[in-house]
Amino acid sequence: MGVYDTVPKRLLTCLSSDGSKAPVTNSFCAGFELEEWRCDAFADHMIDWLPDYALKEDELDVSHCNMYVRLKEAAARVYKSKKYASRGEVGEITLHAICRDYFGTIPIAPRVFYLTSSNEVVKSFDMVHVRYPDVGIPELWLGEAKFYVDSTQAVNAAIASIETHIDRGFLNNEKLILGPQISKSTPRYNEVRELLSTQTSLDELFRTAVFPVCIACNSDGALAAKSFTSVYQASVVSELNALASRIEDSGLCQKLRIVLIYVPLKSKAQLATAFDLRLKGLSP
Repeated sequence: MGVYDTVPKRLLTCLSSDGSKAPVTNSFCAGFELEEWRCDAFADHMIDWLPDYALKEDELDVSHCNMYVRLKEAAARVYKSKKYASRGEVGEITLHAICRDYFGTIPIAPRVFYLTSSNEVVKSFDMVHVRYPDVGIPELWLGEAKFYVDSTQAVNAAIASIETHIDRGFLNNEKLILGPQISKSTPRYNEVRELLSTQTSLDELFRTAVFPVCIACNSDGALAAKSFTSVYQASVVSELNALASRIEDSGLCQKLRIVLIYVPLKSKAQLATAFDLRLKGLSP
């Protein structure tokens, strides 16, 4: 069994899923407990996923003798990144967890290892995974995550990021960066590596790639709810549809396969603080 065959126990509940139109839409929620949104459970879940997100495949061989060291190593890589000041990693880890758990993807180039000569994280996709359909060639999953207060700002930022990242020059440079990072232990390595070859047309990349977009932001529905109810679910679906309409209006769905992932939050600030406290607890 490979290290990526197991995942942390599921916390996020799928509230809705619709693959009948573009973009494909999904919504996920941390749920409620004693009439309160499960912020602390969500933060704990992000820590559960931290090693899977931040460590390389060969570092995930964990035993009872080194699990604390490995967790601290994962925390240090996130906490010391400049992007952590805006708590953007919360959105990235959420996207990573949902794609791994619900869609069966496998990381092939962890975000924290895209380094330049000055040891800075380069501008790139927030997530690079691969998925193996039952039939056909592997799918590259190139993700964007936005962790915002306002949903409109979040989806506009996501659209702007995607438009930048599908530029010919950016993608050709991305292939040069990502290709050498793919481990030869990756299932069907030659096929995955070929997708990122400089000789492979970007048309082929677009044909096989999936672009998951995770929007985690404050939700009026989550703010008003105290439990899973039909009213809450309908409110979340309405918010999700508004985000989907904005992406549809952008014209991106005519070029790309986009999977929209909406995570409604009662309070972005509350979740960011809860995650920060846990991460600091793992720091020297």
